[in-house]
Amino acid sequence: MRITQEADYALRIVYQLARDNCIKDAKAIAEAVNVPERFTVKILRKLVLNKIVRSRKGAQGGYELEAKPEDISMKRIVEIIDGPLVISRCLDSSYECSRNGDNKKCCTFHLVFDKINSSIMEKLDSITLDMIVSESVGIDDILSKI
Repeated sequence: MRITQEADYALRIVYQLARDNCIKDAKAIAEAVNVPERFTVKILRKLVLNKIVRSRKGAQGGYELEAKPEDISMKRIVEIIDGPLVISRCLDSSYECSRNGDNKKCCTFHLVFDKINSSIMEKLDSITLDMIVSESVGIDDILSKI
């Protein structure tokens, strides 16, 4: 499992919008997070479609958060960009195990990978944007969630 560079950029973009708490155009966002503007626009489209970010048209237009920072978890952003995260292909519902066919529940490896995967997802889901943006929440508080 690897969180893609695009998901990393999406996290930076959402963080920047939450921190600035105002409407920003794509160029300003791209410059602030050091991501190419074309790539920023692509990511913003995905975030708009998933109701994380709102797009405003016109001369005073741009992008702003639509969802509340406390409702935006790291897991949600990563899955919007990368889809469901799995640490092993055997966790994918379309994968047929070469050892056990469709009966994955009798495979020790599958059960171990499933437990680890669930733990990672829970931890990513427990860290929300408001925690990361808040000046009163320190890195030790965030890391204690892990």
